[in-house]
Amino acid sequence: MHVVRAAEWARPTDIKEVFRSADILTNERVVFNVGGNKYRLVAAIHYRGKRIYIRFIGTHAEYDRINAATI
Repeated sequence: MHVVRAAEWARPTDIKEVFRSADILTNERVVFNVGGNKYRLVAAIHYRGKRIYIRFIGTHAEYDRINAATI
């Protein structure tokens, strides 16, 4: 959380510099692997407003049942 609060992300490549395993999706969504890749976290990133909204946290099986680009 401290990393995110201190972040100055202006575009998706800024996130990839810090979190190499993050997946950049459409609709300003980013998927992070959490807990040794046991869980997935989907966040909506609003770069101009410097806001991050957690849209989903769950296991890989739960992640497979959602549409991460629209959740």
